[in-house]
Amino acid sequence: MTVLDRRLNAFREDLADKRLEGRVEAPSFVAGRPAHVRVPVLDMRRTPSLEAGIDTQLLSGQDVLVFDENEGFAWIQSVSDGYVGYVGSNGLADGASKATHVVTAARTFVYPAPDLKSVPTSALSMGSLVQVVGFEERRGTNYALLPSGEAVIAGHVRDAADRDPDYVAVAERLIHTPYLWGGATAFGIDCSGLVQLSMRMAGRTVLRDSDMQAATIGTAIDPQRETLRRGDLMFWKGHVAIVTDPETIVHANGHTMTVALEPFADAVSRIGYLYGQPTGYRRP
Repeated sequence: MTVLDRRLNAFREDLADKRLEGRVEAPSFVAGRPAHVRVPVLDMRRTPSLEAGIDTQLLSGQDVLVFDENEGFAWIQSVSDGYVGYVGSNGLADGASKATHVVTAARTFVYPAPDLKSVPTSALSMGSLVQVVGFEERRGTNYALLPSGEAVIAGHVRDAADRDPDYVAVAERLIHTPYLWGGATAFGIDCSGLVQLSMRMAGRTVLRDSDMQAATIGTAIDPQRETLRRGDLMFWKGHVAIVTDPETIVHANGHTMTVALEPFADAVSRIGYLYGQPTGYRRP
């Protein structure tokens, strides 16, 4: 049998996704139950333990398939990118999301009512999905109303079907966001999370980890033959950066511990000293 990537295929020794029947061995196969994320950010781990590191994160309103629940953890697969892992069961709600809008501001507050002077109930990251049931203006501020009676600033959301024209501009809006291993939100993000979130806002779904992105996004290019241009991706082993212009990249990195702009040549020299030269370049 072909060896499947466990990050993208739900199978373990005792249970597997019914769609994998005949491709993997397991004593039981189940169909995933639709659910969606009900909290602002939901950490996904490789094992059902809070001591396990974060592999990635899901945002409010994202759809998942649930294969198993046990002792407070759900074993799930993200519908959007196929990532498989364990999340806290209390972060999920049954059924597919009814979201109509997406958060476009880097971060925005959720208010208990359409009143910016009220104490926020939570905060949402760029890319979060919300169901808007109406709009209301109070004292010159426009609010998008949620089914719960809560509200967000209307200018911080847009119709979920709309797209940003330039994914690099989205990444640039996240400059100074703290670096977080496994992070995939505007509260904290890693290198491949930055690529994924930025591209998602531009209407393109890509895989989560940098090795997956290096193998699947766009086409390979040779910088010795082609001048790098805005939007190209450059990869190192375990790292990815976005080219903003032929001399500059933007990336979430452990050097500044932020999303930051860095001269292309400086990055190659600095990273190469410790981890080697770039392994490839791709044009989305």
